[in-house]
Amino acid sequence: MEINKELLDKFFERAWENPRLRQNFDLRTSSADNSQRMLIALLPGTVVPIHRHEDTTESVICLCGKLDVVIYEEVAAYENAASEAMPMGMDAQDVTRKVKHREMQRINLCPAEAKYGCQIPKGAWHTVEVIEPSVMLSVEC
Repeated sequence: MEINKELLDKFFERAWENPRLRQNFDLRTSSADNSQRMLIALLPGTVVPIHRHEDTTESVICLCGKLDVVIYEEVAAYENAASEAMPMGMDAQDVTRKVKHREMQRINLCPAEAKYGCQIPKGAWHTVEVIEPSVMLSVEC
């Protein structure tokens, strides 16, 4: 398989047809390959939820377009369901743990500006924000 403009144009066509505004193409060659290697066409407006890969690092290479990889840290907040103050004798079951994320780093990727890729550390919360139609190579190992 050759990764060229014709192939990327096909990915963009499929991404426009997809309600999620993105299209993945798995680059693994067998079911025994347990790595993740994929091309992803992403259009502005797609939503990539904040997520993490607990056991792998992720390398992201932007082949065309412009996008931001955003790295977050997890911030835990505790909320008392009954009131803001914790009454004496309240059981831990009465407290809700809410996880929030605080942006720590924003990495702009744009091959036209010689900003090609980045490595996301194992366990780091992250997302991708698409600035213009883009294709990225994502590899986890």
